[in-house]
Amino acid sequence: MKEPEVTIYTDGACSPNPGKGGWAALLISREKKLRRELSGSERDSTNNRMELTAVLMGIRALKRPTHVRIITDSQYVKKAFTEGWLEKWQHNNWRTAAKKPVKNDDLWRELLLAFKPHIVEWEWVRGHAGNEENNRCDELAVEARLALDP
Repeated sequence: MKEPEVTIYTDGACSPNPGKGGWAALLISREKKLRRELSGSERDSTNNRMELTAVLMGIRALKRPTHVRIITDSQYVKKAFTEGWLEKWQHNNWRTAAKKPVKNDDLWRELLLAFKPHIVEWEWVRGHAGNEENNRCDELAVEARLALDP
């Protein structure tokens, strides 16, 4: 049986950075005509952590092995998977080429586990450049961040 196909748009927002953060994931299944919006926030975060959390929560929402296309405006997240950064970090015991600890290694490790049952493709879109679904994720992430009390 063929895996279902789902597109996940993701975005994170943090202001100031570091500071209060929000994340959002938009899951779309054209074959099932489903659309699901997820979002959340953290009081003390960074923009990169929120970008990673958005992807993680989107993947965790999948109930069975899926062919996933993740669309993000984060080069940091996409390139870690598509340009071999994660393999290098793991090989170097979660250290960068400069021998410093990899930031957000807890989330990277969780993502690697969460991705195992899925076939994942990546696509980058420029943020705030008119992509309707990316803009929606940005709105949701900002709303989640703003919902934190002052």
